[in-house]
Amino acid sequence: MESAKPSAPFPSSALQKVAAEAAARQRKETTQTEPHRRQLPLKVGTRASPLALVQTRAFLTVLTRFCPVLRDMGAFQEHQISTTGDQVLNRKLAEIGGKGLFAKEIHEALLDGRIDFAVHSLKDLETTLPPGLVLACTLKREDARDVLILGPGCGEPDPADPYAVLPQGALVGCASVRRQAQMLHVRPDLKFGLLRGNVQTRLDKLAARQCDATLLAYAGLRRLGMEDRADVILDPTIMVPAAGQGIVGVTVRESDVELRELLSAIEDYEARAVATAERALLAELDGSCRTPIGGYARLIPVVAGGAPELHLTGLVAREDGSFLLKRSISGAPSDAARLGRDLGRSLRADSPADIFAESA
Repeated sequence: MESAKPSAPFPSSALQKVAAEAAARQRKETTQTEPHRRQLPLKVGTRASPLALVQTRAFLTVLTRFCPVLRDMGAFQEHQISTTGDQVLNRKLAEIGGKGLFAKEIHEALLDGRIDFAVHSLKDLETTLPPGLVLACTLKREDARDVLILGPGCGEPDPADPYAVLPQGALVGCASVRRQAQMLHVRPDLKFGLLRGNVQTRLDKLAARQCDATLLAYAGLRRLGMEDRADVILDPTIMVPAAGQGIVGVTVRESDVELRELLSAIEDYEARAVATAERALLAELDGSCRTPIGGYARLIPVVAGGAPELHLTGLVAREDGSFLLKRSISGAPSDAARLGRDLGRSLRADSPADIFAESA
């Protein structure tokens, strides 16, 4: 879907300043630069996984499209940062501190000035950022759906009943309680085992028959050029995606007004609107990695050529699938944050208290 509103025009003042500093560096005149001027190259922080690197390089491609001289002068430098979430793969995220562990070390590097930007998969970014950091930019959303990857013991996919492809009692390798809860709600016979790591690691474990099937985000497969590995693509009405799934977000220091202005040029209006709604829903529910929560928003044209309407679906469940509540709300994209909060309150009010007590 095309963005409902074009990105803002590129801020020439910020662009000219960055380009001028790049030129000064190339001419080896940095010793004459005033103390307050920014040191180049600008450092871009990212996780070291193949998918994270693809996303970071795509971000830089979009950014330098507006000014090729920045690319040609090497104005940006990639910094790979190993996070706790990447290092500890034999335990659930909830047991070691939650999804923020995919960003903790990156946040620290940004706050102490070792990097200037940080590129994240938005679904891995906590809803409340550390003081001094802001989400400055969201890029156009990739396909937000989840997919099933099947092992050799599974049947032929049936679009009308996507989970029927799994044999009775099949073992599904999975690290997401959101995915697990939604599948168990429909197929309580399924078994789940912890499967974490990057995309290729999970596929290798499936090939080694450590499980009968696994689930991945379709966006990641598409970005890696591996979309053909998706055996069953799950419609959001069947498997509600994670809040922010398929969106790349860029964080910077709140005080860095110049870079925030620069990044506003490549902000995708639709991605910002749906991300705002989904993250507001998540914040209102205050869920942790122990709480199965889904959130998926999209912009829908009410009439051809007319203003779009934001449609948000939210889900809360028990990890074992014994309870699942799904609701939707619609409204103007400008009300995205309010819509997320309102839907979150509604879901919380009608969900058993123990679901949220477990995440405390």
